[in-house]
Amino acid sequence: MKAAVIREYGRIKMEEVKKPVLQKNYVLIKVKYASICGSDQHLFKGEFHPRTRLPLIPGHEFAGMIEAVASDVKNLAPGDNVTVDPIIWCGKCTPCKAGHFPACTSLKLVGIDLDGGFGEYVSVPSHMVYKIPGHIPDEHSALIEILSIGFHASARAELGKNDDILIVGSGKVGNSILHAAKTITTGKIFITDILDERLAIASSSFPGIHTINSRLYDPVSYVKDHTEGRGVDIAFEAVGHETRINERYNPVRTCINAIKGGGKVCVLGLSDHPSEILMKELIWKEAKIIASRVSQGEFSRAIEALSTGAINPQSMITSVLNLEDAQQGFELLDKEPGRHLKILLKI
Repeated sequence: MKAAVIREYGRIKMEEVKKPVLQKNYVLIKVKYASICGSDQHLFKGEFHPRTRLPLIPGHEFAGMIEAVASDVKNLAPGDNVTVDPIIWCGKCTPCKAGHFPACTSLKLVGIDLDGGFGEYVSVPSHMVYKIPGHIPDEHSALIEILSIGFHASARAELGKNDDILIVGSGKVGNSILHAAKTITTGKIFITDILDERLAIASSSFPGIHTINSRLYDPVSYVKDHTEGRGVDIAFEAVGHETRINERYNPVRTCINAIKGGGKVCVLGLSDHPSEILMKELIWKEAKIIASRVSQGEFSRAIEALSTGAINPQSMITSVLNLEDAQQGFELLDKEPGRHLKILLKI
């Protein structure tokens, strides 16, 4: 089969590789679309080394159709439209035994720790597979993994139906939180970025949200001005690698200062650098700060939202390329982050 393979960091190219062998309790999937994720970008640059072993077929956000199932698989059949939850937890460590699978001490992902969906076929255990209703476009199905992260963050923060929220960062994760939040709350939603193009994508998804260019406006002041001085119920940090702007607060501290008394901060950004915060600002508000990583069963919620038309996934797709152009896709995301959010690869 054909696959896009990374053999050296910074280069991904087409190769002929062996088609996966169907094992017991596995299904073989013919991939239709895969999405380039922020994690894929880090992997591509070698920032996951030595965790990631080369050569590797990346891709943990993908969807397709089942071509074959092992004889012991009863709930899936050839012809089913499906996507794959790429998370592999051990089930043996203390967090896993407590049912807190995203905190697994040896958590692995298809497409990062082992070959993924940037190829014609992929084979995975049947319990990782989710059926997709036939009326959901294949392109949108490839976004279910990233959308599930937004639903998981909303669950971790216990987002309520009337909550006002701030999302700091309008990239892939920030937009996934936005889509999930719109299915839950009717409160005010504020979202920030330093790139007007990304804010425009968020605005096109859902009219009526407040977009804040944090190069031009102080997000904390803006939020307070539009909530009668209270602040938001929940602030989500989805930046990771920050760009310092004058004397503005860093993303996490922005969140702390933007919430009301008793509010919550949910941190998702995977930065390699410390975030300085002033603990008394958190203590004075008797606020909570929590973290969110990957997802835990929220694929079903994302599929339901797509099925009912409650969200607008097309706004997140800024380009569709052929698998042969995967190198170009990575380069576009790196060079033109304002123009490109989710680039899909058609297999």
